[in-house]
Amino acid sequence: MASTATQPPVAGSERVGGAGIEIRGLAKRFGAVRAVDDVSLSVQPGEFLALLGPSGSGKTSILMSIAGFELPDAGSIAIDGRDVTYLPASQRNLGMVFQKYTLFPHLSVLDNVAFGLKMRGVARAERHRLAEQALATVRLEGYGKRMPAQLSGGQQQRVALARAIVYKPKVLLMDEPLSALDKNLREEMQLEIKRLQSQLGITVVFVTHDQGEALTMADRVAILNQGRIQQLDAPKALYERPRTRFVAGFIGETNFMPAEIGPLRTQGALVQLPGGASPREVRTDALVGRVAAG
Repeated sequence: MASTATQPPVAGSERVGGAGIEIRGLAKRFGAVRAVDDVSLSVQPGEFLALLGPSGSGKTSILMSIAGFELPDAGSIAIDGRDVTYLPASQRNLGMVFQKYTLFPHLSVLDNVAFGLKMRGVARAERHRLAEQALATVRLEGYGKRMPAQLSGGQQQRVALARAIVYKPKVLLMDEPLSALDKNLREEMQLEIKRLQSQLGITVVFVTHDQGEALTMADRVAILNQGRIQQLDAPKALYERPRTRFVAGFIGETNFMPAEIGPLRTQGALVQLPGGASPREVRTDALVGRVAAG
């Protein structure tokens, strides 16, 4: 897994801190399809939570509901203790990074980063100062006068990050932001995002379909399927103690085989594998996940 050791602060950076998120009974339908089906979860302030699952599992619908771009059919969403369930997206003060960087090609890097501040009525000199500060935070000092077309894919992603954090949100939402990058750039940006999150103390909710990406970056991972959370746990627990067959098959390389399990005892039970192998004793706490997975 990528190192999450504390990095030295970057010039111009400022620790923002994160906000907690509480989701209760969230439901979202598109016609007859239940994209999100009674989802409840808590995200701690400053936590990095990944929403992981196959296409159509509901992860992006949950993220868009948090952002305010989708209104739920049922349930509630609170951020930093404030009910935002039906609050317009423009009033939630959240940072958002999309799969496509959506930079304005006709604006300089500095003006791209400062655009959100301009829409908020911040004076030119102040918004440029804050934009320069945000560029320094993502290690793009001196790039303000360049145009987006003059940047690499990784640099454009950093500009998108700078634009998302320039007004110091306490929550950063990311919708598969690395899928357009090649392998080396993707791994570099994984480390960069973790460095930024650790430095600012911001809460991150990160949507991905890449298991390795989620297990490497997140403090906890919510595995989704058919609109429901199958398991919400730390990466190591998901890998070593899957609670359902779906999670066991979705995370990592897994082999399934039939087995006969003897009576459960306090410490464990005897498990008989096929082929005449000798029974082996498995601890009860390890066995529970494997029984569910089977």
